[in-house]
Amino acid sequence: MRPFLFPLLLSLIFATPSQGLEDRLVLVGASYGKNVLAICDADGKVLWQFRTEGPKKGHAGHHDVQLLPNGNILFHDSWTKIKEINLEKEIVWEYDSATQNGNEGKKVDVHAFARLPNGETVIVESTVGRIIHVDEEGKLVKSVPLGEGGRKKTRLMRILENGNYLACAEQPGVVTEYDGEGNIVWEYEIGTRVYGAIRLKNGNTLIASGGGNSVVEVSPEKKVVWEISKKVPSSDIELGWMTTVQELDNGSLVIGNCHAGDDDPQIFALDSERNLIWQFDEWDLVGNGLACWQILDPDQSAMMKKKLGELGQ
Repeated sequence: MRPFLFPLLLSLIFATPSQGLEDRLVLVGASYGKNVLAICDADGKVLWQFRTEGPKKGHAGHHDVQLLPNGNILFHDSWTKIKEINLEKEIVWEYDSATQNGNEGKKVDVHAFARLPNGETVIVESTVGRIIHVDEEGKLVKSVPLGEGGRKKTRLMRILENGNYLACAEQPGVVTEYDGEGNIVWEYEIGTRVYGAIRLKNGNTLIASGGGNSVVEVSPEKKVVWEISKKVPSSDIELGWMTTVQELDNGSLVIGNCHAGDDDPQIFALDSERNLIWQFDEWDLVGNGLACWQILDPDQSAMMKKKLGELGQ
């Protein structure tokens, strides 16, 4: 961490204990030459890390990551392979969309995935244009078609409480909610190479616009209710490629700020009043390519601290 930012980070974290970020761990997956999975504390101290594949054909980056209930991590370091790794750094599960379940010889890339409580893994196969569920043996359980008109080129996808899928497509720049059959039930056209979106607890949708350098909250009626663009208000933080977004239980929003350069944090948090309360600026660790991350909740953080302690880390 750069020395001149350290006092600012400490003041942001410890001046707002009610926000609960000081005890949270941060799971990050960085690429673009850094090629690392890491677990850090809120100050940015690295507690665990694993070096992933380097930048070569087919191994371009990390675009999604998930901590699993058993403490393992679901990640990918190529555009087609998803892997599960434990804290002992052993790969315990793997799935390759390039060769399995009918994709042999097809152009396919994966930017989003999720493990369900029932053990199935949901994978968004971009270009092929489908969302699939596979079981622990990699057997196809379900296939959901993605929409036409460019919606096959997806980035992040999140599964909603109603079981629907909220998926982002870079072109034509839309956020689409699909039901279990692939029908479009809601859609918002933002017109940029959109990257990530989540459904907030208030029913609105928070969208990270990718190359639009903005974050926007829209209502179910598609009305803009809040937005930041180019810069975080009342700060010097400039917005780069806006990627992952997460809502904490207290209403705070955590926002990914990829490709913003070495003068700006890679992640920052806003409270429920949309004031800046925290930032993660670990250039030496993640560089300019931190697109995916997860702020662990208190239970997850406690579990991982215990597991890491048992491993002597």
